[in-house]
Amino acid sequence: MSRADIIFIENCKQILSGEVDKSAAVRPKWEDGTPAYTIKKFGIVNRYNLSTEFPILTIRRTYLKSAIDELLWIWQKKSSNVNDFAGKIWDAWADEDGSIGKAYGYQLGKKYDFIEGRFDQVDYALHLLKNSPNSRRIICNMFNHADLKDMNLQPCAYSMTFNVTGNKLNAILNQRSQDMLVANNWNVCQYAVLVHMFARVCGLKPGELVHVIADAHIYDRHIPIVEKIIGNARYGAPKLIIDESVNDFYSFTPDSFKLENYHYNDFGYELEVSV
Repeated sequence: MSRADIIFIENCKQILSGEVDKSAAVRPKWEDGTPAYTIKKFGIVNRYNLSTEFPILTIRRTYLKSAIDELLWIWQKKSSNVNDFAGKIWDAWADEDGSIGKAYGYQLGKKYDFIEGRFDQVDYALHLLKNSPNSRRIICNMFNHADLKDMNLQPCAYSMTFNVTGNKLNAILNQRSQDMLVANNWNVCQYAVLVHMFARVCGLKPGELVHVIADAHIYDRHIPIVEKIIGNARYGAPKLIIDESVNDFYSFTPDSFKLENYHYNDFGYELEVSV
C-alpha cells in the first residue's frame, strides 16, 4: 500500500479523536452562512522518502496535473493573478482584475540584492543548490509580514527549506494551516514534485520531504466523508515519470509528469467547501 495512505489515515485518526471546537467565533463559513467549525490537531510532522515512492493517496484520487499546474503558477510563473492559472480554486479570492494581491507567486517573484547578485527567491535557491549545495541557508519564504495587509489570503504553505545530504535533495515544507480533506495530499504531491524538479535541474537525486503542519484540521461537515475515505481500499504507490528531456526549471509543464500504475478509489462526493 502507499506510504502516503498510511500517513494520511493516521493523521486523520489523531484529529478525529478530538472534538469539534465551537467555543469561539471562526472566520470561515459555509455557503448557507453557518460557521465552519473544525476538529484539529496542533503540530503534525510527516516524512516522505521520495527516493522510494511518490507520496500520492490511493484511498481517494489526487488530481496530480491540476496540482502541478497550481504549483507552476506560484513557483515558475510567480504569478498572483488567477488569469494565469487554468484552475478555478482561487477565483473566490481574486479581485475584479483577477489578482489575489501580494500573495504566493508575487512574493517568490520579488527580487532582492544578495552577495552573489540580484535574484528572486526561486532563482536564488536554484543558484545556491548549484553553486553552494552545502549551504544551510537555502530558504524560500512567502510569509512576508510587510505585505500581509495586501494579500487577499495569507499563505497557508508558506516556506520551503532545502538541504543537500550527499547527492540527495531534502526539503521541509512549513504550513501554518491545513484543510486535511481538501488540501493535504494536494500540497504533499505539489511539493514532492517541486523537490523532484529542483533535484533534476541541479544534478541531484530526490531525498526526503518533511511536512510540518501547525494547525491540521477537518471541517465539521467533512467528518463523515473523511471517516468513509480512510476506510477505503488501499493500493500500492504509483511511479512518477518525468520527461527526461527537461533540464531547465522554467521548461517544465504539467505534461512533463505522469503516473504509472496509479490505482485509486473514486471520491464519490460533491464537496462543500468553506470560504
